[in-house]
Amino acid sequence: MSVLPLVFTSGWASGINAYAVVLLLGIFGATGLSDDVPASLQRTDVLVVAAVLFLCEVVADKIPYVDTVWDSVHTVVRPVAGAVVAALLAGDDGSLPQVAAGAIGGSTALVSHLVKAGTRMAVNTSPEPFSNIVVSVAEDLGVAGIITFAIFHPVIAAVVAGTVLLAGVVIVLLLVSRIRRYLRRRARRREERRLARAAAS
Repeated sequence: MSVLPLVFTSGWASGINAYAVVLLLGIFGATGLSDDVPASLQRTDVLVVAAVLFLCEVVADKIPYVDTVWDSVHTVVRPVAGAVVAALLAGDDGSLPQVAAGAIGGSTALVSHLVKAGTRMAVNTSPEPFSNIVVSVAEDLGVAGIITFAIFHPVIAAVVAGTVLLAGVVIVLLLVSRIRRYLRRRARRREERRLARAAAS
């Protein structure tokens, strides 16, 4: 399938920022820079909704702990978006290649999302907020860059996305102990707040 590299790359990017992927692909299709983008992603209403949600993500993703809540909500949203975008890119409604593309896009987005969420948990253990902002900006620029590159050089972009995804999995595995400490502290804070409310009442 010639569109497979773009499917994989869009899946990886959707796991980080699905709204940016929809917005960028739609713009590239609407401006005629790519013939691989389906008309459904180029619709004005789709682009407007994607732009609004993208702006919401840009803000929420840079606030410590708010980004973790946002990631939790998007554990379902990002893989589904990755699967839908991949299936639309494959075309041919109901065909086996479209189903396979959806599976690749969705599963890649899920792994990418888990890497992102895990990395953010580790970053949030830092007492200062600036590292969170730096990581978020790097993610935004990375998604924009890789999707733009994938439009013109899909195979190379897919290789880059695959390499980054593999590196991310390795990093998260190395950070597991730090993430566990963060989760224990968060659970302890929740318990302390609950006890404080109970004592006040």
